[in-house]
Amino acid sequence: MERRRFAAGIAAAAAAPALLGAAPAPSHGDDGLRKAMRAALGDELDDRATARAVEPHLHDIGFDWHPPTAPLGRIDFLVAYGFGNRPPAGGGDPTKVMYEPGPVNEELADTVARVRAHRDVPVYAQWEIARFLKSKYGMTRVTSIEPVVAPDGTLTYLSTDGVAAQVVEARKKLPEGVGTAGVIGFRDHVKRCVQTTNDRGMKAYAPAGFEMPGTYDPESGQAWTRRRDLYLVHDMTAQWTVLREKLIARADSGNS
Repeated sequence: MERRRFAAGIAAAAAAPALLGAAPAPSHGDDGLRKAMRAALGDELDDRATARAVEPHLHDIGFDWHPPTAPLGRIDFLVAYGFGNRPPAGGGDPTKVMYEPGPVNEELADTVARVRAHRDVPVYAQWEIARFLKSKYGMTRVTSIEPVVAPDGTLTYLSTDGVAAQVVEARKKLPEGVGTAGVIGFRDHVKRCVQTTNDRGMKAYAPAGFEMPGTYDPESGQAWTRRRDLYLVHDMTAQWTVLREKLIARADSGNS
């Protein structure tokens, strides 16, 4: 494999500005990097056609962390996705005692408040964020997306997709329809949050001009949300899993 060409392409991409959670810089999606990726993968596989087919997925999942954005005027409601939390402060069985929201979710709530200061729209927030929106800001028109509680008291915390499913279920009952979502999420999570919201049938964008929080909490109760290198692998795995399902469904339907 021509590793020098590939490494040079990666270095060029790393040098480009990357304000995650904001609109991508003009150099984002560097053509030189993508050409180097296709060439390197084609050499490694000895198969140029397959390299051309696979490279867009590699680039999107591994090298593109920018969500699509839209101005606030296009947004009808906000969806705020939590990121990590902390074990119950008072101890107890963590399967039946609610976790603490933690500082990252407070920062996400602060971001929601900044956006709401510019556009007063309804908010659907994962419970960790909703707690701060109500206690810290006294915010109204906030729907908290809560964990599922079994009859025996066991808690099931919703995934990103589970939260999106709850939101679309609530929105589709409205006379005006679902509308367009403005998505708030942790810097390295927000792209997937937007994708997941879209996959659930809602038009979704990150609000343009607002930076998302990006400081990891080493005391998070979820190991993959304590440090960036581990989280990125976790997030890429989730993206690959969704892509795999879509590609298989497309193949089963007879579409290339």
